[in-house]
Amino acid sequence: MLKESVLHTLKKILPPGQVFTDRASLIAYEVDAGLDRGLPEGVVFPRTTEDVMRVMRWAADNGIPLVARGAGTGLSGGAVATRGGIIVEFVHMNRLCELDHLGRSAQVEPALINLRLDERAQTMGLYFPPDPSSQRASTMGGNVAENSGGPHCFKYGVTTNYVTGMQVVLADGQQIHVGGRALDYPEYDFCGLITGSEGLLGLITSLTLRLLRRPPAVKTLLAIFDSVEQAGTAVSAVIAGGLVPATMEMMDQRIVRIIEPFAHANLPLDAGAVLIIEFDGYPESLNRQLDEVINILEQHGGKDMRIARDEEERYKIWLARKSAAGAIAREAPAQYTVDITVPRSHLAEMLAEANRIGDEFNLRMGHVFHAGDGNLHPLILVPDPDSAELISRIHAGGREMARACVAMGGSITGEHGVGIEKRDFMPIMHRPAEMLALWDIKQVFDPQLLLNPGKVFPLPAQNETGPYAGYVPLSQLVPEVAEISEAGYTPTTAEEAALQLQALSQAGRAVTITSAPLSKEQERDSTYISTAALHGIQVYAPEDLYITVGAGTPLAEIQAFLAERGKYIPLVSPWPETTIGDLVASNLNAPLRMRYGAIRDNVLCATVALADGRVIRTGRPIVKNVAGFDLTKAFVGSNGTLGLLADISLKVFAQPRSRQTLLYPVEDLSTGLRWGQEMLQLALTASAIVLLSGSSYENIQSPYLLAYTAEGVQEDVEAELAQLRQVLQRVQAPEPITITATSGTDLWTSTLAAAGADALLVRIGVPVKDLPAYLEEHSALLQNDAYVVDFASGFIYAAHLSDNLQQAQQWLERLRQPALLLNGYVVVIAQPSAWQKQIDRWGYRPSSLEIMQRLKKQWDPQAILNPHRFVLEA
Repeated sequence: MLKESVLHTLKKILPPGQVFTDRASLIAYEVDAGLDRGLPEGVVFPRTTEDVMRVMRWAADNGIPLVARGAGTGLSGGAVATRGGIIVEFVHMNRLCELDHLGRSAQVEPALINLRLDERAQTMGLYFPPDPSSQRASTMGGNVAENSGGPHCFKYGVTTNYVTGMQVVLADGQQIHVGGRALDYPEYDFCGLITGSEGLLGLITSLTLRLLRRPPAVKTLLAIFDSVEQAGTAVSAVIAGGLVPATMEMMDQRIVRIIEPFAHANLPLDAGAVLIIEFDGYPESLNRQLDEVINILEQHGGKDMRIARDEEERYKIWLARKSAAGAIAREAPAQYTVDITVPRSHLAEMLAEANRIGDEFNLRMGHVFHAGDGNLHPLILVPDPDSAELISRIHAGGREMARACVAMGGSITGEHGVGIEKRDFMPIMHRPAEMLALWDIKQVFDPQLLLNPGKVFPLPAQNETGPYAGYVPLSQLVPEVAEISEAGYTPTTAEEAALQLQALSQAGRAVTITSAPLSKEQERDSTYISTAALHGIQVYAPEDLYITVGAGTPLAEIQAFLAERGKYIPLVSPWPETTIGDLVASNLNAPLRMRYGAIRDNVLCATVALADGRVIRTGRPIVKNVAGFDLTKAFVGSNGTLGLLADISLKVFAQPRSRQTLLYPVEDLSTGLRWGQEMLQLALTASAIVLLSGSSYENIQSPYLLAYTAEGVQEDVEAELAQLRQVLQRVQAPEPITITATSGTDLWTSTLAAAGADALLVRIGVPVKDLPAYLEEHSALLQNDAYVVDFASGFIYAAHLSDNLQQAQQWLERLRQPALLLNGYVVVIAQPSAWQKQIDRWGYRPSSLEIMQRLKKQWDPQAILNPHRFVLEA
């Protein structure tokens, strides 16, 4: 119990009315939307980042736990003060600070309601896709803390795919910015790591979010099946057909009979399963897609198909789906939601197992779930919340469901988080080495363990003195240290790589990771380790849309394998020898990210060898997984400084049914930039919008060439390009040339590849809305250089040829300083070999640099991995 004198000092650091310690106020913050309880010792209501910093410094000085809270809609006890301390209630920090139409982004405070953001975005024709069922009440800070999903995840991804930056107050009261309005900053992806961290790593005070163009049309289909097994098979068939619905949601008979009397959505009470499938896009494409999906569903037992006639009927269908919790309240005073994810090919099997477990533990429940991404939500009715025996059965049943889910390759939680509810389930899913890696992260960010204590990590077992249950000291996790070799090393497994790295670490010998086979000279040099033997396709799962490959596998080889099967991964490289490990470690993103997401969005998980001898798996090959911190993000773009990537699992996509590119010759830069911005506002199916200087494509000769590529369903592509032609005609653009053999991304690739070994190749990254002004202002510096502009990413890639080192350094600095003033950067992608140690590749100091260095020291204590290869020495 906190002393009154300590609480009095808290009241002195904030204005009156922002601190409450009376019992009546505290009881209101004893629970969230789950079953767990914990009475705080105070509640503070910050209004500014400075308020949060003052509270955090006070907590650090006094050793007081802090628990962040938004709307309290969480279902895993994440906002419950299980160990007392102070609730930091962000309700007053709810502003929409900026809605940037040109840059398709928003800056918000953490307590802004999700639905309010999407409603405001709609007024500008924009869209924020993550839409949890609690969307009408849940806050953006809470959504980010839990990496919330929602029905639209199958097509659009989860919250982490839309967070590009955040302002965070750390456990010592220091404020840092991670990510920002530009993309792909040269820093560890702490933005991705903090997303889904459940408030254990920092207090978020501001968020920068990516928005999309709102689809102009949407149609919703309701299909009835005799069983969930039938419906599950039908879902797999739709995906196998190359169709990409916006949503695929399912409800079983038990839950339909609870929901329908409440929602009145005309759901048949005798249906074994109800499937909701929604398509969005251009009106021209929806009927054909619906006809195709109806045909597939009918072949797999679907019947009584019903397309919502208008927005009112569509609203009722979705009200029914999102009102399950409210409907259950008519049947029981409480409910318990199990949140688990399996690869979608195991969906029917997991449903059957969940029902078996429910019957075994005598639990009344029904199912609502995101069928497209394998995320199940068995809803258990709780008629007597005060019955310890019933609650014990519920938790035991939930544990067995989680265990079954993990056995099928899934996760113990897909979108609700671990919190208190599932902290003791973590060792079911994670090996001790992985639990230790998660604990490393916690210690790096919060060494006093003040932020949201008692969550995510298991409680100590009886008589255990360690900080968490079931953990083994590191010395017991790694085998005996390998003999140090004087030769370079080419491991064939992650375990071999870990042993070698451990030996090198203990010898204090730095090592360079390369993907190429070792040369004769490197073979005699123990400072090289090659991933070349970590090669080949390990798992191909077309029914679950992922592939697992050795990190040393060339990207071209992976694409060739998938192309034979009508699939691909939306990643490219200008250099044919690039391996998938190279690409992930360097985080080099092509223009097609605007359609399919960045590398970080397409890597599902990885196996990594750490320098201390541990081998960790960073996640699971599923779309929705929030069982602990997102370790995968830490390694994307880390330039091999945190660990050696051994294998990587990636999303797989069906080849687009149609791809067309419009080419516009452009006579001057200002015109090209203006047209490019016009194009960006139209982009829905676009996979590239690029402007190339001095480019000649076939017989097109002009100072600049503007390319717009759209891909997807043929009707969508044709509708978008027709709209594009009309808009550009109004600004006096010439009639474009239409091509299908080459995309805007291909033009980007060929431009970078043509730079050659003698060029200084740089990437300039600035906020998207600032790109035209930046380029116009500094175009004189680039007038003799080949460059390509990626409008959607805010990038300019420039290849500078000079045999004068000093002149090249001056050129780089003159580009770099104004980019930094815009909260951007300029990094060197490639340079002449003679300049390797003389050019500052990064020219950037992240505000998170100290945390980066601490993480590096935690996983690579002797700093042997790729020294001087990243910003860590800045």
